[in-house]
Amino acid sequence: MLVPGDGEGRNGIHLAQQGHQVLSVDVAASGLRKAADEARRRGVAIDTLQADLATWAPTPESTDAVVLVFVHLPPALRPRVHRAMAGALRPGGLLVLEGFEREHFGRPSGGPRDPDWLFDEAQLTRDFDGLSTEALDVHEVDLDDGPFHQGSARVIRGRWRKPGGPQN
Repeated sequence: MLVPGDGEGRNGIHLAQQGHQVLSVDVAASGLRKAADEARRRGVAIDTLQADLATWAPTPESTDAVVLVFVHLPPALRPRVHRAMAGALRPGGLLVLEGFEREHFGRPSGGPRDPDWLFDEAQLTRDFDGLSTEALDVHEVDLDDGPFHQGSARVIRGRWRKPGGPQN
């Protein structure tokens, strides 16, 4: 399972605790060291890779799942990175995304300061063209995730599957 933009590994560690083999990718070596240390402390293992999503792409058809959690990128970079992540899926593989939706902009509960970095359904549908959409929904949620992510938020959640494989 590939977890790009995993920072200090919270999502990768959670997935490893559920029994998944995880590769956490992030540009910050310090965050990945913290992730590996915390994973060991919790009795699980994760693999880590320091890489900049602006220049790195995973090997095509190398993973069964990609998990993108609040990985907001510049608009000029986002479609290419999303296509690369979709391309990393093996036939039947699953891509899961959660992030701030465009109408979240301006709320005090965190997120990008540029509305063009936020997601909308049409943009994600274009980015993941070629994958089958299983779910794509906008939700109002209450965040309680540290001092900078408190309060009402508008998030978008999606699941896409690569055609082929036993699930299709």
